[in-house]
Amino acid sequence: MTIGVLLVSHGALGEVMLDIARKTLSVCPLSTRTLGVPFDSDPEAMQQTALALLRELDSGDGVLVLTDMFGATPSNVACTLAQQENVLVVAGLNLPMLLKVFNYPQLDLHALAQRAVEGGRQGVVLASPEACP
Repeated sequence: MTIGVLLVSHGALGEVMLDIARKTLSVCPLSTRTLGVPFDSDPEAMQQTALALLRELDSGDGVLVLTDMFGATPSNVACTLAQQENVLVVAGLNLPMLLKVFNYPQLDLHALAQRAVEGGRQGVVLASPEACP
C-alpha cells in the first residue's frame, strides 16, 4: 500500500503540473489523480467528485491532497476532504512541491505532507542576479 495523491486545482492546472512532473521524473511513483475545478462549477458537485476520487485513491495508507491556492474554491473543496480519516491537505501547490512528493513515495502521510510543504517553500526564490546561474 502507498499514499494516494489528489491534486485539486483551478481548471487544468493540476493536470498540467502532473504531466510535467511525470515527464521530468520519467515515472509517477504514487497513485495520483487530478480534479480541475471550473470557475463556474457547483462546489457541492465538486465535493462529491473529490470524495469519489479520494475513495479511489485510498489504499489504506491515506491520501495527500494538494491544492493550488488557499481560500479559493478548489481549496475549499479540498478542505472538506480533510474531515475524512487519513487525509491531509496542503495548499500552495507548485511544481517543486509535487516533485518533492514524488521523490519520497516511501514516506508515511504526515512525513510526506511535511516534505510537500518544504518543497513548496524551497521552490519560491527571489531570482536576483546573484542567485541566478
